[in-house]
Amino acid sequence: MAAGVTGGPFGGDSGEAPAVDSSRVLYADPGLPDRIFRGVARGGGGLVLAVMLLVGGFLLYRAWPALDRARWSFLTTEAWEPDAGNFGIAAVMVGTVLIALVAIVVAVPLAVCAALYISEYARPGIRSTLISVVDLMAAVPSVVYGLWGLFFFEGAVLPTARWIATYLGWFPPLGVVGTDPDDPLSTATVYTSSTLIAGIVVGFMVAPVICSVMREVFTQAPAGEREGAYALGATRWGMIRSVVLPFGKGGMIGGTMLGLGRALGETIAVYLIISPVFVIQWHIIQSGTSSVSSLIALRYGEASPFAMSALMAAGLALFVMTLIVNFAASSIVARSRSGAASDA
Repeated sequence: MAAGVTGGPFGGDSGEAPAVDSSRVLYADPGLPDRIFRGVARGGGGLVLAVMLLVGGFLLYRAWPALDRARWSFLTTEAWEPDAGNFGIAAVMVGTVLIALVAIVVAVPLAVCAALYISEYARPGIRSTLISVVDLMAAVPSVVYGLWGLFFFEGAVLPTARWIATYLGWFPPLGVVGTDPDDPLSTATVYTSSTLIAGIVVGFMVAPVICSVMREVFTQAPAGEREGAYALGATRWGMIRSVVLPFGKGGMIGGTMLGLGRALGETIAVYLIISPVFVIQWHIIQSGTSSVSSLIALRYGEASPFAMSALMAAGLALFVMTLIVNFAASSIVARSRSGAASDA
């Protein structure tokens, strides 16, 4: 053996590893069914985005004559007289937001309590029945809720509205202008067709939707953590507070935002209940309010071509606001624990 030979069997130093071809890429053929499924899934996602862009583009195209004339005053003008060149969405947008906020204040506590009872407290024998009832309530047409609110709920809530105005009227949104709530002979019509009544009715409409989302998330809380909480001596409410609610945070936010999106766009029920006024109405108990969707339903049949463009501009503003709410909700849910679990 030659003393000067130091190379290994591969021609290099004996301590060196053989070279690896880094350009080699491993690829596994997913097969025809997987490729078809991937194509269909991508096509469905692309179709949703395309439809959304087409809707937004159509609204922008039809709304452009009105937006070009009104410019920035479209966002600050309260009146709605498009044929006279005096129109804007300040009043109807404030009314839309206030009705939606009242609806969420009513719907979220109701939905959370119902979802927790169904998922954590109800016996298996009645749980399926309660789930079916909630799902059926979500399927009731909005016109039914509107008729119920107009002919029954509005009259039933008047004493409560008067009480609120009497004892909480020092808070400006709960006050009523132009009447004395302490006077028993004062007319009760100042409390009808208000933001409060419309918001409560819409809240009853969106509560089943919010409840269904929350219930599904609550039932997915990890069983190991539930049992661990019980093993540490927690009561059922303690387990819910320490395990179920933190885990379901994303679902609660997502369900709330889903209900808010529906409340912002609700048309028929609000149209039947409210008395339209085109001034910014901050007093939620006082008669008179408006919303973008009810404005479109009210003025669509009699609108001139330019007035139709103005209505399209109002619809575009509602479309953009709904998208912003949904995108914000998606970003919040994605950062939460239950949102990450649902994406896995």
